[in-house]
Amino acid sequence: MKKSFNRLYLLFAVVPVIIVLWALFRPEALFVNRAVSETAIAASSSKPIASGSFSGISHQTKGDATVTETDGKSVLRLSNFSTSNGPDVHVYVTLGAKGSDSDAINAGKFVDLGIIKGNVGDQNYVLPASVNAADVKGVSIWCKRFGVNFGAADF
Repeated sequence: MKKSFNRLYLLFAVVPVIIVLWALFRPEALFVNRAVSETAIAASSSKPIASGSFSGISHQTKGDATVTETDGKSVLRLSNFSTSNGPDVHVYVTLGAKGSDSDAINAGKFVDLGIIKGNVGDQNYVLPASVNAADVKGVSIWCKRFGVNFGAADF
């Protein structure tokens, strides 16, 4: 009787811990790709401001990043892009520091463009009007949950 009580107690103690750990780490995200395929924002007066190629930092990351001025809006385009999937992965543009400079990101020298639309494929992000495109020095693919720079493109 006591042995089955201990097993039951252990079961009720271990299962919630496993559920919490799964919710925090989302291990299945490492094996599932979220593909996106947005077309480039077309405009008659599209002017490139800066560009660079991604390189992996904590995770393999590839592709190109370009900031363009299009009809009075600054747009970041990720093309031929791929990185690892993960929990709470965001796209940051870095201001006054390179995207590969994790210390600058930890110091708050970035603008969060939101959760990444997909870990594979072409995608567009409109920069807030408060951001001067000329001040953008790079792009970081950043996991907010763990404070990890997946990869970056420096301009």
